[in-house]
Amino acid sequence: MDTEAPLKDFATSIVQALRQHGFQAYLAGGCVRDLLLGRQPNDYDVATDAKPQQVMTIFPETYAVGAQFGVVLVPAPDGATVEVATFRSDIGYSDGRHPDQVRFSQHPREDVARRDFTINGMMLDPVTGEVLDFVGGRDDLKAGIIRAIGDPALRFAEDKLRMLRAVRFAARFEYRIEPATFTAMQKLAPEIAVVSSERVRDELTRMLTEGHAPRAFCLLDESGLLPHVLPEIFSMKGVEQPPEFHPEGDVFVHTLLLLENLPHPCPPTLAWGALLHDVGKPSTFRRAPDRIRFDNHVEVGVKIAEEICQRLRFSSDDTKQILALVDNHMRFTHATRMSAATLKRFFRLPAFDDHLALHRADCLASHGDLATYEFVRQKRAEIPPKEIRPAPLVTGDDLIAAGHRPGPKFREILNAVEDAQLEGRLASRDAALEFVHREFPA
Repeated sequence: MDTEAPLKDFATSIVQALRQHGFQAYLAGGCVRDLLLGRQPNDYDVATDAKPQQVMTIFPETYAVGAQFGVVLVPAPDGATVEVATFRSDIGYSDGRHPDQVRFSQHPREDVARRDFTINGMMLDPVTGEVLDFVGGRDDLKAGIIRAIGDPALRFAEDKLRMLRAVRFAARFEYRIEPATFTAMQKLAPEIAVVSSERVRDELTRMLTEGHAPRAFCLLDESGLLPHVLPEIFSMKGVEQPPEFHPEGDVFVHTLLLLENLPHPCPPTLAWGALLHDVGKPSTFRRAPDRIRFDNHVEVGVKIAEEICQRLRFSSDDTKQILALVDNHMRFTHATRMSAATLKRFFRLPAFDDHLALHRADCLASHGDLATYEFVRQKRAEIPPKEIRPAPLVTGDDLIAAGHRPGPKFREILNAVEDAQLEGRLASRDAALEFVHREFPA
């Protein structure tokens, strides 16, 4: 069943309603590209010569989120929205994102001229199937090319984020970037710094989670964008690793291979944790007498990852999970030697499946040995959840009743009781109280 059909039908109904009121209207942008490729669009946009106020008159429930730029949202019955934008030409982009002046137009050709790439610059009549293509978008779709509309330098000057979008589209569709477009990206790459952290983060997250992350990061590197958006990842290039553990190559190569082995679809925090798991290695590289070493690279990596998360304005919850993935990725090397208590506590990490997925990808991107992964996966499957996080046998109130004074010693006693419980040496409250009396006399 085509789950996107209702939204497409709703967008088509908007086009038809606008036409019934005497206006031109077409599906436009990425949804046209996806439909021509046989893909399901994530959303639908409509372009029209109706001005925002006229659109809002026809659709009273419209949200005027960007009326000054000719953009309004029409809500669908299921809660989704369709963006309806007035044909326009944009004049000046002083801030590198928004036009200084918008001039509404009567012709779709003018509207297409201000869009980013030819494959996103087509319009479609959803009733007849006719495609309006003034920029050669269909030819570039067939040839697998990402090409800026008009002058690439001008398109990127209007919105610097378009350089990252070019990388993302080229990676997602496995297309090549047209030479003049790529040259403009290389020249203007430093100017990506003017784009807000949130917009950069969101584009990078899409690159990491759309299934083609290695290709995206190679293009970021080749275009010169990588040192400006993620200098910490750029610094991984050329950082050697001990060949006995990492026959695949340097830290950058290892990281790209790891990204290739992530599950798809991939949670954004897992993708970022994977990207940053070895971010501490460049600054801790040391050539010791026996082999290359990265002393304390996990601890250093957590600090660097935290700086990156803050810079890119991740939420506190996402930051916490990303840092946990970086902080715990080396613990798997000790898993087969962990006590039962330590292993069960390890399993308590939030979203442990993501930790396990990162470990698997890490192994596949280096030595290829999945023995520890299989050990952990099997142990976790064998242990019932109630044994991983059992109800406590004793509490602080029990310790007070037994004559202990509240203080740092409480945590030591409670941890000791829990260890014994997790290891199967204590199974009842009475046994736990006897244990406390014997091992920690008041």
